[in-house]
Amino acid sequence: MKEKIIIESKFMREALAEAEKAFAEGEVPVGAVIERGGEIIASAHNLVEAEKDPSCHAELLALKRAAEKLGKKFLSDCRLYVTLEPCAMCMGAILNFRVGAICFGAFDKEAGACISRCELASGALNQSVPYVGGVLEEECAALLSRFFSQKREKSAEQPCGTSKTV
Repeated sequence: MKEKIIIESKFMREALAEAEKAFAEGEVPVGAVIERGGEIIASAHNLVEAEKDPSCHAELLALKRAAEKLGKKFLSDCRLYVTLEPCAMCMGAILNFRVGAICFGAFDKEAGACISRCELASGALNQSVPYVGGVLEEECAALLSRFFSQKREKSAEQPCGTSKTV
């Protein structure tokens, strides 16, 4: 039996505010918020480029901050709000932190591991987590589209045969 998840869009709006911060910093605009009992415990946005660390996804950063703040390793009384469906790496962490529920915005047909590409939320790794997808989906997807559109435009402006210095 599927658990009913009560969704509060105000928390997704906070996750979107985090995603906007990521966008402004040149990061893929994904934001996450951990909520418990109507209060935001932790929030984060992608910092992959800034930290030069592919594990600095918004979900992982928010989960670590929440666990640290609460002084515990399991977050079963918390909900994760994230603007993009979590990838396999993040779903593994979500399951290991035993998050109470996931509410995500945009579906990720390429790498979404909650339901789209593979179904890790439904018990594939000996844990399961209730989830709801499509929360403020249009706004979440629009921010991602705008980001990647701008990246493509900048890439097209770069003359052939030139490369960026890394």
